[in-house]
Amino acid sequence: MTRIVSGFAGSLALRVPKSGTRPTSDRVREAVFSGLEARDALRGAHVLDLFAGSGALGLEAASRGASNIVLVEKSPAAAAICRRNAEAVVRAAPKEARPVVDVRATSVLPYLANAPAARFDLVFVDPPYDLPDGELLAVLTGLVPLLTEDAVVCVERSTRDGAPTLPVGLVLDRTRAYGETAVHYLSATEDFRPDTPPNRS
Repeated sequence: MTRIVSGFAGSLALRVPKSGTRPTSDRVREAVFSGLEARDALRGAHVLDLFAGSGALGLEAASRGASNIVLVEKSPAAAAICRRNAEAVVRAAPKEARPVVDVRATSVLPYLANAPAARFDLVFVDPPYDLPDGELLAVLTGLVPLLTEDAVVCVERSTRDGAPTLPVGLVLDRTRAYGETAVHYLSATEDFRPDTPPNRS
């Protein structure tokens, strides 16, 4: 059973795809979000959840104060579950502070290549553990133009894989290990200044 850990939807049960995804454990989510709340990285944030699975990471952010959330999941069945979970979380929100949740049933790289002119303050990247490092690098490279100046990027990998290879524009702040799971916290480099939205025309 996967649940929202805290916030206005705390303890709400989430549906999980029967196969093909690896839900982040409640323990890891609580640790990650406690750190994000300490940095005030959630309130009013625009959040992108890549390889969303059930949408638990993005929806946890919504429950804790994020205002706009995009869930990207290529599996049609999993994307349908994301939508149902998102509806349940939005229903639980106070009427005056309901988050906007957008579910995109598409692969990550095409989404990043064709994303609307938007900036994200917080990004979760939780790919399958067997995703090659080169493909993860391509994802992070495509992500850089969509980040705000102070964005936080959380990459979840197996502890056996080590830190991901990073593109120009991102640096590793720190890594935290939780059993077999490692979370790498990335931020934009000091010389990265996204002055204008990307041109998607």
